[in-house]
Amino acid sequence: MQLPYSDELDIRYLSRIFDNKSECYKLFWFQAMISKITEGKTVISFEELVDDMAAEAWYMVTEYHLNLGPNDTLEKLVNYIQQATHMKPSEKKERILEYLKKTDDSEVIKHKKTLIKNVPYRLQAPFMTDMKGNAWKASEAKLAERVNDENQKNRLMYYFNTFQGLRTTIAVDSEWVFYIKRNAEILCGWLQYNMILYLQKRNPSVPGIANKLYPPQEQKLEKVRKYWRLLMSIHPFHEIYGHKELSRRDLSIDHFVPWSYVAHDELWNLHPTTREINSSKSNNLPDWDKYFPELAKIEYISYQMMWEYPNVHDEFEKCAKEHLNNDELKYRIYHKGQTYDHFTRALQDAIEPVYQSAVNCGFRSWSYLI
Repeated sequence: MQLPYSDELDIRYLSRIFDNKSECYKLFWFQAMISKITEGKTVISFEELVDDMAAEAWYMVTEYHLNLGPNDTLEKLVNYIQQATHMKPSEKKERILEYLKKTDDSEVIKHKKTLIKNVPYRLQAPFMTDMKGNAWKASEAKLAERVNDENQKNRLMYYFNTFQGLRTTIAVDSEWVFYIKRNAEILCGWLQYNMILYLQKRNPSVPGIANKLYPPQEQKLEKVRKYWRLLMSIHPFHEIYGHKELSRRDLSIDHFVPWSYVAHDELWNLHPTTREINSSKSNNLPDWDKYFPELAKIEYISYQMMWEYPNVHDEFEKCAKEHLNNDELKYRIYHKGQTYDHFTRALQDAIEPVYQSAVNCGFRSWSYLI
């Protein structure tokens, strides 16, 4: 991806800052920098940047269960905070930042200090062409000196002001502030592209990485709700977890394998339940042996009705335009004339591999307690 040109700055160096990344820290550090600069800050402490890194990684780790890297400190920090505070995976960024700013938890501070050991200095390595091999093994104070010296020659993005652990501050060069503010949208797109590439490498079996960089958005399931309301007006249905009779007023659409893993709203993974049960299930996995047979039963009844009633078939097709995006799966599961056994096998073939992959990623098993 081509970054915007500048007459004053050598953008070739900027374009190479993510060339060598065995961990995710450079990505999150630069993301935090862009965030602070667009807020109007030009002198920023290490601690502010690290706190922003943890808050941005929160949803990826707690909600989506993404692996950030082998033995990754940022991932460890996020997991520790959740275990210590019991904050929800869907917690607001402001609440997470507030906790990080005020906490004196020694474990949190230890992880923060680990995160500032290398990335503040090595992010700008492409600018520092004279720094090779063992030159990077100097103390942090010495590296800060070298960065400041190099800044006089090559106009780095930032240099160091005070040097005091987490209170160390970076001062962003005025021309770089102007460039980043002016091109923030393009730089964020470039950063997202690099983040997706990194996360796909670390999470090869996880679908929908591009949808998992930020907090989950509200799913647009109105067509699915309308479809199930029509089915319910013809035939009574009981939801699969507590066998409660469904009503139009209390209808909620559940992702059998959680959206936070599949990152899609495909019809074969959706079914009706109540608001209370959907909230209780959250982003956990329903016990397969207990609930998949129940899912197959309710889905087969809806499948039979879809082929029996023309108005239901019309509504199904409207729904399918948005919620069945794989023509092969649509045919295998929903083509006319299937027996219950054939339908169940096709549904299982679609859901079970995704379900098992979510298990492998750490999603917890769940059963409804009546």
